[in-house]
Amino acid sequence: MLYWALVFFVIALIAGALGFGGIASASSGIAQILFFLFLVLFAASLILGLVRRR
Repeated sequence: MLYWALVFFVIALIAGALGFGGIASASSGIAQILFFLFLVLFAASLILGLVRRR
């Protein structure tokens, strides 16, 4: 999931550099959503891992 967030971020950077504002904005939004979803799932995984060890 983090891989896809980085892919969309790179697409947003390239589109922004070439002047495609709409595509850059959409790609940036998708990358942001995927990154925060990754963070939530990662935190949940860490918490569940700590709870299961006890």
